[in-house]
Amino acid sequence: MSNDSLLGRTVRLIPLSVDHAEALFPSASDPEVWRWMPRPRPDSVGEMRVMISQMLADGARRCFAVQRLTDDAVIGSPSLYELDLAARRAEVGATWFDRSCWGGPYNAESKLLLFGYAFDGLDLVRIALRTDNLNERSQRALTRLGLTYEGTLRSHMVRQDGTRRDSLYYSVLADEWPSVRDELLTRVAAKDTA
Repeated sequence: MSNDSLLGRTVRLIPLSVDHAEALFPSASDPEVWRWMPRPRPDSVGEMRVMISQMLADGARRCFAVQRLTDDAVIGSPSLYELDLAARRAEVGATWFDRSCWGGPYNAESKLLLFGYAFDGLDLVRIALRTDNLNERSQRALTRLGLTYEGTLRSHMVRQDGTRRDSLYYSVLADEWPSVRDELLTRVAAKDTA
């Protein structure tokens, strides 16, 4: 990944580094923010550094920190993972935001920038996102983002509490990207002025 950031109206996506651990730890350690994440919630800045280091060591990942433009605060993190340039596909995940940023323009604009990077920069033809079948908030958000529900992988993963999770899959394809982009631009503009 290049060192270039992805600039939007309200946020900038910058390459994630272990230096972001301290800024990201408060949101990542929030049980409500981390509730649906499949990996253990970090209990310290040190554990956050280790988690970020592991993410960055994965060659099939492109990880970002979300920086709010009004104050340069790092408010969250999304990633492309299972990136397969030959097959021209990836998944978007390991996404979280500080709870104070929920409902604002930040998630929609982060997805707008990340999808643009994937489709326009990396020339991908497919992006998928998955969520826990119990995470209704995420399902509503993915639908509002204009993604298509594809189906459910039953008993797909183990949750942190040891129960089995069904994963709901959503996707957007390159030929759908222009209309999804337009919808995201409209949503960001509406939330930014609200």
